[in-house]
Amino acid sequence: MEIAAVSTVSVAPQSRRVSNAFSRNLGSVSSLSFGFFEKEYCFKSPSLRVSAAASMDAVTAEKFSPASFLDKKETGVLHFVKYHGLGNDFILVDNRDSSEPKITQEQAAKLCDRNFGVGADGVIFAMPGVNGTDYAMRIFNSDGSEPEMCGNGVRCFARFIAELENLQGKHSFTIHTGAGLIVPEIQDDGQVKVDMGTPILKAQDVPTKLSGNKGEAVVEAELVVDGVSWNVTCVSMGNPHCITFGKKGGPNLKVDDLNLPEIGPKFEHHEMFPARTNTEFVEVLSRSHLKMRVWERGAGATLACGTGACALVVAAVLEGRADRKCTVDLPGGPLEIEWKQEDNHIYMTGPAEAVFYGSALL
Repeated sequence: MEIAAVSTVSVAPQSRRVSNAFSRNLGSVSSLSFGFFEKEYCFKSPSLRVSAAASMDAVTAEKFSPASFLDKKETGVLHFVKYHGLGNDFILVDNRDSSEPKITQEQAAKLCDRNFGVGADGVIFAMPGVNGTDYAMRIFNSDGSEPEMCGNGVRCFARFIAELENLQGKHSFTIHTGAGLIVPEIQDDGQVKVDMGTPILKAQDVPTKLSGNKGEAVVEAELVVDGVSWNVTCVSMGNPHCITFGKKGGPNLKVDDLNLPEIGPKFEHHEMFPARTNTEFVEVLSRSHLKMRVWERGAGATLACGTGACALVVAAVLEGRADRKCTVDLPGGPLEIEWKQEDNHIYMTGPAEAVFYGSALL
Protein backbone atom coordinates (compact mmCIF):
# COMPACT_ATOMS: atom_id res chain seq x y z
CA MET A 1 0.00 0.00 0.00
CA GLU A 2 1.17 3.51 -0.74
CA ILE A 3 0.10 6.99 0.27
CA ALA A 4 -0.39 9.61 -2.41
CA ALA A 5 -0.54 13.35 -1.93
CA VAL A 6 -0.92 16.44 -4.05
CA SER A 7 0.60 19.88 -3.46
CA THR A 8 1.30 23.08 -5.38
CA VAL A 9 4.56 25.04 -5.55
CA SER A 10 5.63 28.05 -7.65
CA VAL A 11 8.76 27.82 -9.84
CA ALA A 12 8.39 30.99 -11.93
CA PRO A 13 8.89 34.65 -10.96
CA GLN A 14 5.15 35.11 -11.38
CA SER A 15 2.60 33.29 -9.22
CA ARG A 16 2.77 29.99 -11.08
CA ARG A 17 2.21 26.71 -9.33
CA VAL A 18 3.68 23.23 -9.17
CA SER A 19 1.35 20.29 -8.66
CA ASN A 20 3.24 17.57 -6.85
CA ALA A 21 1.92 14.01 -6.55
CA PHE A 22 4.03 11.61 -4.59
CA SER A 23 3.91 8.09 -3.20
CA ARG A 24 5.81 6.37 -0.41
CA ASN A 25 5.91 2.68 0.29
CA LEU A 26 4.48 1.77 3.69
CA GLY A 27 6.39 -1.51 3.92
CA SER A 28 4.57 -4.04 6.07
CA VAL A 29 1.34 -2.05 6.44
CA SER A 30 -1.32 -4.35 4.97
CA SER A 31 -4.30 -2.00 4.98
CA LEU A 32 -4.80 1.66 5.65
CA SER A 33 -7.42 4.31 5.10
CA PHE A 34 -7.54 8.06 5.61
CA GLY A 35 -10.32 10.56 5.69
CA PHE A 36 -9.91 13.53 3.38
CA PHE A 37 -7.97 16.45 4.79
CA GLU A 38 -6.59 19.64 3.36
CA LYS A 39 -3.80 22.00 4.34
CA GLU A 40 -3.16 25.51 3.05
CA TYR A 41 0.15 27.27 3.53
CA CYS A 42 1.89 30.15 1.82
CA PHE A 43 5.50 31.38 1.82
CA LYS A 44 6.79 34.56 0.20
CA SER A 45 10.21 35.70 -0.99
CA PRO A 46 11.28 38.51 -3.34
CA SER A 47 11.37 36.14 -6.31
CA LEU A 48 9.22 33.16 -5.38
CA ARG A 49 5.78 32.49 -3.99
CA VAL A 50 4.76 29.05 -2.80
CA SER A 51 1.22 28.06 -1.96
CA ALA A 52 0.15 24.48 -1.37
CA ALA A 53 -2.96 22.44 -0.85
CA ALA A 54 -2.60 18.80 0.15
CA SER A 55 -4.96 15.87 0.35
CA MET A 56 -4.15 12.30 1.27
CA ASP A 57 -5.85 8.97 0.74
CA ALA A 58 -4.84 5.32 0.57
CA VAL A 59 -4.14 4.10 -2.96
CA THR A 60 -2.52 1.07 -4.53
CA ALA A 61 1.07 1.15 -5.76
CA GLU A 62 -0.04 0.16 -9.25
CA LYS A 63 -1.50 3.64 -9.77
CA PHE A 64 1.96 5.18 -9.66
CA SER A 65 4.83 4.36 -12.00
CA PRO A 66 7.18 6.57 -13.95
CA ALA A 67 5.97 5.18 -17.27
CA SER A 68 2.26 5.81 -16.64
CA PHE A 69 2.68 9.08 -14.77
CA LEU A 70 5.12 10.64 -17.25
CA ASP A 71 3.06 9.53 -20.24
CA LYS A 72 0.66 12.39 -19.56
CA LYS A 73 0.93 15.05 -22.28
CA GLU A 74 -0.17 18.47 -21.06
CA THR A 75 0.91 21.80 -22.51
CA GLY A 76 2.91 23.89 -20.05
CA VAL A 77 3.28 21.07 -17.52
CA LEU A 78 6.56 19.43 -16.46
CA HIS A 79 6.16 15.90 -15.10
CA PHE A 80 9.04 14.50 -13.08
CA VAL A 81 10.11 11.76 -10.67
CA LYS A 82 12.39 12.39 -7.71
CA TYR A 83 15.11 9.81 -7.00
CA HIS A 84 17.95 9.59 -4.52
CA GLY A 85 21.23 7.71 -4.38
CA LEU A 86 22.37 7.45 -0.75
CA GLY A 87 20.55 10.71 0.04
CA ASN A 88 21.98 12.59 -2.95
CA ASP A 89 18.61 13.53 -4.46
CA PHE A 90 17.58 14.53 -7.97
CA ILE A 91 14.53 15.55 -9.96
CA LEU A 92 14.44 13.33 -13.07
CA VAL A 93 12.78 14.63 -16.22
CA ASP A 94 11.84 12.52 -19.25
CA ASN A 95 13.36 14.66 -21.99
CA ARG A 96 13.72 11.91 -24.60
CA ASP A 97 11.63 13.84 -27.14
CA SER A 98 13.98 16.84 -27.24
CA SER A 99 17.68 17.64 -27.21
CA GLU A 100 17.02 20.82 -25.18
CA PRO A 101 16.13 20.76 -21.46
CA LYS A 102 12.44 21.33 -20.78
CA ILE A 103 13.16 23.94 -18.10
CA THR A 104 15.72 26.70 -17.67
CA GLN A 105 18.60 26.72 -15.23
CA GLU A 106 16.76 29.40 -13.22
CA GLN A 107 13.64 27.22 -12.98
CA ALA A 108 15.78 24.23 -12.00
CA ALA A 109 17.35 26.19 -9.15
CA LYS A 110 13.89 27.15 -7.85
CA LEU A 111 12.65 23.57 -8.05
CA CYS A 112 15.72 22.45 -6.07
CA ASP A 113 15.11 24.95 -3.25
CA ARG A 114 14.43 22.91 -0.09
CA ASN A 115 12.27 25.56 1.54
CA PHE A 116 10.36 27.07 -1.37
CA GLY A 117 10.53 24.30 -3.98
CA VAL A 118 10.54 20.52 -4.30
CA GLY A 119 14.05 20.21 -2.85
CA ALA A 120 16.93 18.42 -4.58
CA ASP A 121 20.66 18.52 -5.27
CA GLY A 122 19.98 18.83 -8.99
CA VAL A 123 17.65 18.32 -11.97
CA ILE A 124 18.58 15.58 -14.44
CA PHE A 125 17.27 15.34 -18.00
CA ALA A 126 17.05 12.01 -19.85
CA MET A 127 17.67 12.96 -23.49
CA PRO A 128 18.03 11.25 -26.87
CA GLY A 129 21.37 9.56 -27.40
CA VAL A 130 24.12 11.20 -29.44
CA ASN A 131 27.14 9.73 -31.23
CA GLY A 132 25.59 6.27 -31.16
CA THR A 133 24.77 6.18 -27.42
CA ASP A 134 21.42 4.96 -26.12
CA TYR A 135 20.72 8.14 -24.13
CA ALA A 136 22.23 11.49 -23.21
CA MET A 137 22.23 13.02 -19.74
CA ARG A 138 22.37 16.65 -18.68
CA ILE A 139 22.15 17.99 -15.15
CA PHE A 140 21.55 21.39 -13.57
CA ASN A 141 22.88 21.81 -10.02
CA SER A 142 20.82 23.30 -7.22
CA ASP A 143 22.46 26.69 -7.89
CA GLY A 144 21.56 26.51 -11.59
CA SER A 145 25.09 25.72 -12.81
CA GLU A 146 25.70 22.76 -15.12
CA PRO A 147 28.34 20.16 -14.17
CA GLU A 148 29.82 17.66 -16.58
CA MET A 149 28.16 14.70 -14.85
CA CYS A 150 27.29 13.17 -11.49
CA GLY A 151 28.00 9.64 -10.27
CA ASN A 152 25.00 9.24 -7.97
CA GLY A 153 22.91 10.98 -10.61
CA VAL A 154 23.97 8.40 -13.22
CA ARG A 155 22.68 5.59 -11.00
CA CYS A 156 19.37 7.42 -10.54
CA PHE A 157 19.29 8.03 -14.30
CA ALA A 158 19.76 4.31 -14.96
CA ARG A 159 16.92 3.30 -12.63
CA PHE A 160 14.71 5.99 -14.16
CA ILE A 161 15.32 4.68 -17.70
CA ALA A 162 14.77 1.08 -16.57
CA GLU A 163 11.38 1.97 -15.12
CA LEU A 164 10.40 4.10 -18.12
CA GLU A 165 11.31 1.28 -20.49
CA ASN A 166 9.95 -1.40 -18.14
CA LEU A 167 13.29 -3.25 -18.16
CA GLN A 168 13.49 -6.27 -15.87
CA GLY A 169 16.57 -8.01 -14.45
CA LYS A 170 20.12 -7.15 -15.46
CA HIS A 171 20.48 -4.47 -18.13
CA SER A 172 23.15 -2.07 -19.31
CA PHE A 173 23.09 0.89 -21.69
CA THR A 174 25.33 3.70 -22.88
CA ILE A 175 24.95 7.31 -21.77
CA HIS A 176 26.53 10.38 -23.31
CA THR A 177 27.50 12.96 -20.65
CA GLY A 178 29.56 16.10 -20.49
CA ALA A 179 32.32 13.88 -19.10
CA GLY A 180 32.11 11.43 -22.01
CA LEU A 181 30.68 7.92 -22.30
CA ILE A 182 29.28 6.33 -19.13
CA VAL A 183 27.96 2.74 -19.01
CA PRO A 184 25.68 1.78 -16.09
CA GLU A 185 24.48 -1.77 -15.50
CA ILE A 186 21.46 -2.53 -13.34
CA GLN A 187 22.13 -5.62 -11.25
CA ASP A 188 19.68 -8.37 -10.35
CA ASP A 189 19.42 -7.00 -6.80
CA GLY A 190 18.50 -3.50 -8.03
CA GLN A 191 21.91 -2.00 -7.33
CA VAL A 192 23.54 -0.11 -10.20
CA LYS A 193 27.13 -0.78 -11.26
CA VAL A 194 28.64 1.99 -13.36
CA ASP A 195 31.74 1.94 -15.54
CA MET A 196 32.94 5.46 -14.78
CA GLY A 197 35.77 5.35 -17.31
CA THR A 198 39.39 6.30 -16.63
CA PRO A 199 40.57 8.98 -14.20
CA ILE A 200 42.22 12.12 -15.54
CA LEU A 201 45.38 13.07 -13.67
CA LYS A 202 47.14 15.66 -15.85
CA ALA A 203 47.00 18.91 -13.88
CA GLN A 204 45.85 21.17 -16.68
CA ASP A 205 43.08 18.72 -17.63
CA VAL A 206 41.64 18.41 -14.09
CA PRO A 207 41.89 21.48 -14.24
CA THR A 208 44.16 22.92 -11.56
CA LYS A 209 46.88 25.56 -11.60
CA LEU A 210 48.89 23.48 -9.12
CA SER A 211 52.06 22.18 -10.75
CA GLY A 212 52.40 18.46 -11.38
CA ASN A 213 54.76 16.87 -8.88
CA LYS A 214 54.40 13.25 -9.98
CA GLY A 215 54.90 13.47 -13.70
CA GLU A 216 52.06 15.73 -14.80
CA ALA A 217 49.85 14.66 -11.87
CA VAL A 218 49.29 16.54 -8.61
CA VAL A 219 49.78 14.04 -5.77
CA GLU A 220 50.11 15.06 -2.10
CA ALA A 221 50.89 18.61 -3.14
CA GLU A 222 50.66 21.59 -0.81
CA LEU A 223 47.61 23.83 -1.06
CA VAL A 224 47.30 26.84 1.22
CA VAL A 225 43.67 27.50 2.14
CA ASP A 226 42.92 30.50 4.33
CA GLY A 227 46.47 30.45 5.67
CA VAL A 228 46.52 26.70 6.41
CA SER A 229 48.59 24.20 4.38
CA TRP A 230 46.81 21.05 3.22
CA ASN A 231 48.12 18.02 1.33
CA VAL A 232 45.94 17.49 -1.74
CA THR A 233 45.70 15.19 -4.74
CA CYS A 234 43.80 16.35 -7.81
CA VAL A 235 41.73 13.98 -9.97
CA SER A 236 39.12 14.53 -12.66
CA MET A 237 36.32 12.04 -13.25
CA GLY A 238 35.11 14.28 -16.07
CA ASN A 239 34.54 16.85 -13.31
CA PRO A 240 37.25 18.27 -11.02
CA HIS A 241 38.06 16.88 -7.57
CA CYS A 242 40.48 17.94 -4.86
CA ILE A 243 41.09 15.16 -2.33
CA THR A 244 42.75 15.66 1.04
CA PHE A 245 43.63 13.27 3.84
CA GLY A 246 44.77 16.03 6.17
CA LYS A 247 46.83 19.14 6.80
CA LYS A 248 50.51 19.29 5.93
CA GLY A 249 52.52 17.84 8.81
CA GLY A 250 49.36 17.18 10.81
CA PRO A 251 47.51 14.00 11.86
CA ASN A 252 45.18 12.15 9.53
CA LEU A 253 41.72 13.63 9.25
CA LYS A 254 38.77 12.82 11.48
CA VAL A 255 36.11 13.91 9.05
CA ASP A 256 33.32 14.16 11.61
CA ASP A 257 35.26 16.98 13.28
CA LEU A 258 35.29 19.20 10.18
CA ASN A 259 33.34 22.44 9.93
CA LEU A 260 32.42 21.65 6.35
CA PRO A 261 30.21 24.70 5.62
CA GLU A 262 33.13 26.93 6.62
CA ILE A 263 36.02 25.17 4.88
CA GLY A 264 34.21 23.72 1.83
CA PRO A 265 33.56 26.97 -0.06
CA LYS A 266 37.18 28.05 0.45
CA PHE A 267 38.36 24.97 -1.46
CA GLU A 268 35.61 25.22 -4.10
CA HIS A 269 36.47 28.81 -5.03
CA HIS A 270 40.24 28.60 -4.53
CA GLU A 271 42.25 30.39 -7.21
CA MET A 272 44.10 27.15 -8.01
CA PHE A 273 40.87 25.70 -9.48
CA PRO A 274 39.81 27.77 -12.50
CA ALA A 275 36.60 25.74 -12.98
CA ARG A 276 36.01 25.55 -9.20
CA THR A 277 36.27 22.09 -7.63
CA ASN A 278 34.51 19.37 -5.69
CA THR A 279 36.39 18.62 -2.47
CA GLU A 280 36.61 15.28 -0.65
CA PHE A 281 37.86 15.15 2.94
CA VAL A 282 38.91 11.57 3.67
CA GLU A 283 39.56 9.44 6.73
CA VAL A 284 41.36 6.11 6.25
CA LEU A 285 39.78 3.34 8.33
CA SER A 286 41.76 0.55 6.64
CA ARG A 287 43.32 -0.18 3.25
CA SER A 288 39.90 -1.27 1.96
CA HIS A 289 37.66 1.05 3.96
CA LEU A 290 37.55 4.83 3.60
CA LYS A 291 35.24 7.46 5.02
CA MET A 292 34.53 10.80 3.37
CA ARG A 293 32.63 14.03 3.57
CA VAL A 294 32.17 16.08 0.44
CA TRP A 295 31.64 19.69 -0.54
CA GLU A 296 30.21 19.63 -4.06
CA ARG A 297 30.78 22.37 -6.58
CA GLY A 298 27.44 24.09 -7.13
CA ALA A 299 25.56 22.07 -4.49
CA GLY A 300 27.49 22.43 -1.21
CA ALA A 301 27.52 19.71 1.43
CA THR A 302 25.70 16.63 0.14
CA LEU A 303 25.07 13.18 1.58
CA ALA A 304 26.89 11.42 -1.24
CA CYS A 305 29.02 12.05 -4.34
CA GLY A 306 29.69 9.16 -6.68
CA THR A 307 32.42 10.79 -8.76
CA GLY A 308 34.00 11.98 -5.52
CA ALA A 309 34.08 8.45 -4.11
CA CYS A 310 35.78 7.27 -7.31
CA ALA A 311 38.28 10.13 -7.26
CA LEU A 312 39.25 9.59 -3.64
CA VAL A 313 40.00 5.89 -4.22
CA VAL A 314 42.32 6.94 -7.06
CA ALA A 315 43.96 9.48 -4.74
CA ALA A 316 44.27 6.94 -1.92
CA VAL A 317 45.98 4.45 -4.25
CA LEU A 318 48.34 7.10 -5.65
CA GLU A 319 49.28 8.16 -2.11
CA GLY A 320 49.79 4.53 -1.04
CA ARG A 321 47.01 4.65 1.54
CA ALA A 322 44.57 2.06 0.14
CA ASP A 323 44.06 -0.87 -2.20
CA ARG A 324 42.28 -0.61 -5.54
CA LYS A 325 38.99 -2.04 -4.24
CA CYS A 326 37.39 -0.14 -1.35
CA THR A 327 34.19 0.48 0.51
CA VAL A 328 33.68 4.22 0.80
CA ASP A 329 31.43 5.40 3.62
CA LEU A 330 29.53 8.58 2.79
CA PRO A 331 27.05 10.36 5.10
CA GLY A 332 24.21 8.75 3.11
CA GLY A 333 25.66 5.22 3.09
CA PRO A 334 28.40 3.09 1.46
CA LEU A 335 29.54 2.78 -2.14
CA GLU A 336 31.72 0.00 -3.54
CA ILE A 337 34.53 1.39 -5.69
CA GLU A 338 37.13 -0.53 -7.73
CA TRP A 339 39.93 0.95 -9.84
CA LYS A 340 40.87 -1.99 -12.06
CA GLN A 341 44.52 -2.21 -13.01
CA GLU A 342 43.92 -4.21 -16.19
CA ASP A 343 41.80 -1.57 -17.97
CA ASN A 344 42.40 1.53 -15.79
CA HIS A 345 38.62 1.95 -15.47
CA ILE A 346 36.82 2.78 -12.24
CA TYR A 347 33.66 0.88 -11.31
CA MET A 348 31.12 2.19 -8.83
CA THR A 349 28.29 0.12 -7.34
CA GLY A 350 25.48 1.49 -5.21
CA PRO A 351 21.72 1.98 -4.84
CA ALA A 352 19.20 4.38 -6.37
CA GLU A 353 15.47 4.57 -5.69
CA ALA A 354 12.40 6.63 -6.52
CA VAL A 355 10.96 8.92 -3.85
CA PHE A 356 7.93 10.63 -5.42
CA TYR A 357 6.24 11.81 -8.62
CA GLY A 358 5.33 15.40 -9.42
CA SER A 359 4.05 17.88 -12.00
CA ALA A 360 5.09 21.51 -12.40
CA LEU A 361 3.04 24.15 -14.18
CA LEU A 362 5.54 26.23 -16.15
